[in-house]
Amino acid sequence: MTSPVRVRIAPSPSGHLHVGTARIGICNWLFARHNGGKFILRIEDTDPERSFAEMVTSIQESMKWLGLNWDEGPYFQSQRGEIYTQWTERLRNSGHAYLCYCTPEELAAKREKAQQEKQPIRYDGNCRNLSDADRARYEAEGRKPALRLRIPDGETRYTDLVYGDLTRSNAELDDFVCARADGRPTYNFACVIDDHDMQISHVIRGNDHITNTFKQVLIYRALGVEPPLFAHLPLNLGKDRRKISKREGATSVIEYQQMGFLPEAIVNFLALLGWSPGDEREIMTRDELVDAFTLERVNPSNPVFDMQKLEWMNGEYIRKMSTNELLERLTPVLMESGLVTRLHIQTNWAWMLRVVETLRERIRLLNDIVEQGAFYFTDKFSYEEKGAKKYFNRPGAAEDLTLLSNEFGKLPSSDFTKVGTEALLRKLAEQLGRSPAELIHPLRLALTGMTTGPGVFDIVELLGRDKCVARLQHAVDFIRKSDQQ
Repeated sequence: MTSPVRVRIAPSPSGHLHVGTARIGICNWLFARHNGGKFILRIEDTDPERSFAEMVTSIQESMKWLGLNWDEGPYFQSQRGEIYTQWTERLRNSGHAYLCYCTPEELAAKREKAQQEKQPIRYDGNCRNLSDADRARYEAEGRKPALRLRIPDGETRYTDLVYGDLTRSNAELDDFVCARADGRPTYNFACVIDDHDMQISHVIRGNDHITNTFKQVLIYRALGVEPPLFAHLPLNLGKDRRKISKREGATSVIEYQQMGFLPEAIVNFLALLGWSPGDEREIMTRDELVDAFTLERVNPSNPVFDMQKLEWMNGEYIRKMSTNELLERLTPVLMESGLVTRLHIQTNWAWMLRVVETLRERIRLLNDIVEQGAFYFTDKFSYEEKGAKKYFNRPGAAEDLTLLSNEFGKLPSSDFTKVGTEALLRKLAEQLGRSPAELIHPLRLALTGMTTGPGVFDIVELLGRDKCVARLQHAVDFIRKSDQQ
């Protein structure tokens, strides 16, 4: 590469940062870091009706959460009006564009007619060769003209760094608007001016922009400036190979954050959609992604967005994390749930670390801690219906739990450990001529309300003697009350 690498992400502030846009941003960021280049943030807010200040903040916060630090910006298109005006005049004076006085109503009527006649919807060139008299007449009527690019005969071609040489007949394009009647630039024109003015070397974006690229190449040529290199990335599809739905993962980055995903897992997963490091690696650090990322390894086929794989990957990151760091990540989730306060976590850090360690293998999302581990923090839980029918409804269930409660109560605090309580239960089962499992399953249900979870004797030790005895007695009361109904 003879010129410095400069790439950009250019979201519209009409909503939160979408995961698809985030994927494009990740690829641009990785490409910039791999090549020692610059990553630029540009906010495309030329449409005031679809641009919201709070969304600008949200987009930036999402990018920061993902670790996509930008080197320049944010630049706002809404603040670049004078620049667009200068280039609009240059385009008009070059003879490659002309003023169009057609009103919105006239254009709408022509589109409707084309639809009725099942003809392509395109501008008919009404104002392409107006005389001075025609223009004077329209202006006397108070019409405000838009500026249309005069599409030349022939074809437009460019080399895509993912799809190779692409060509389109100019006959398939109509004379499109570059500047509206109120002077505001259209997307394609503003995009060209911004990319040129910001010295963007590579435009890396979704392949849904390929049609726009042909138009933008024509604008570059009309202005007499060199276009950047283009690389169009394949778009995410659902498992049915159709456009991905929100249910399958087409949502905002902030929602993934709220669901309990880790930013490093999101970056890892999205980077591998349509791109490969050239080997079998799936779990890759940010540095490894930067080191391996090249456009040559982008697969032009549209990748499938597999939510289950993303959850698996997130779980892998959770399991690789130190217990201290994991607890730090879980603290906001636990506080938000209302199960525990920050003060409680901080003053019981060592105990919390042990709690987290028992649950680490059982959670894929940070939010899973609430469902999987709520019993550690509250006595207010219900018993699983199937579990209660299986373990609490059998004859002698209340007597077994009463016996366990009494025996646990007799144990001195020094012996109320994982080892000590397991030895007691197994000895008790032997005395009763029963298998240990016959006592372990109802014990777990009584202590947690669930039939699965961490090792029951880990739970017993972490809850402590008094809490275990109280929960066993509560379970006995529940069984006896159920028997009376």
